[in-house]
Amino acid sequence: MDNNNFNSLSLLQLIFKWKWHILIITLIAALCGAIFSSSAFITPLYKSEAIAYPANTSPYSEEDRTEQMLQIISSQSIADSIVAKYDLWTDYNIDPNQPHAKTYMILEYQNKIKITKTPYEAVSIVVNDKDPVTACNIAKDILYYYDQKIRKLHRDKSEEVVVMFERQLREKQLVIDSLKNRMAEIGTNYGVTDVESQSREVTRGWLAGSAKSAELKSNLEQYGSELVDLQTKLAAEANTFVAIKCDYERELRFYNGYMTYSNIITEPYPADKKSFPVRWVIVALSGLAAFLLSILAIFIIENRKRFISSEK
Repeated sequence: MDNNNFNSLSLLQLIFKWKWHILIITLIAALCGAIFSSSAFITPLYKSEAIAYPANTSPYSEEDRTEQMLQIISSQSIADSIVAKYDLWTDYNIDPNQPHAKTYMILEYQNKIKITKTPYEAVSIVVNDKDPVTACNIAKDILYYYDQKIRKLHRDKSEEVVVMFERQLREKQLVIDSLKNRMAEIGTNYGVTDVESQSREVTRGWLAGSAKSAELKSNLEQYGSELVDLQTKLAAEANTFVAIKCDYERELRFYNGYMTYSNIITEPYPADKKSFPVRWVIVALSGLAAFLLSILAIFIIENRKRFISSEK
């Protein structure tokens, strides 16, 4: 310290000289911290946490499944559902009719409900509320609404695919019915039903001089190739119909099925101890701040006296 301006006492000497003043100020500040951190002045909050991994989902783009889960859980629709179910307008003391009420609600919601990605690729949902049971239920319902949201997204997409497959099946059925009708018409009107076996019979009958065989031979020559072509097309269409039906039934199972989309690793539970405020931290910081400020004030007072004395 510059001796030309003032001759200050050392820090330890200064503290020892004013020890009772510093002690009293520090104790008063700590006492005030203890009083003003009580439930009479600060509403205590209770924390409830749920940790879950995504399940039965696939990413939409380059994001991984955890990032997708994080994005959906943080969506406004889920937040609105939670706000409506638990009447957080009242819980957070926000008037929904005041200007910018929605903005205030979003800020308070994000302050009380933290949704983050853990180092192990899971999603953590931490809820703070003045009621420990409400905090626990909100954490559970966020995962419940997440499941509902994913289920709706999947059902909407599955419904589109199911409708497409149903249209394809109807079209294929019409083609198959048309082929069967033409085959039935050829068999009924011209007696041509099985080209290979009937050809052998016609050959034997023709050699025997049968007039009926001659007529069937003529019909086979005229409609046999068409019947073979119809049978080939019918087999191909039937195979395609079966393949489409398998895909249709698979999508229908997804559409009608009930699946969950999260594996809950840590179940939320009602806390038996408040998480905020941490009174000992407030008391310690209050005392430390008062201690440092009192030393600074005493330092200024002492050196001001020195400065005034040196001027005289």
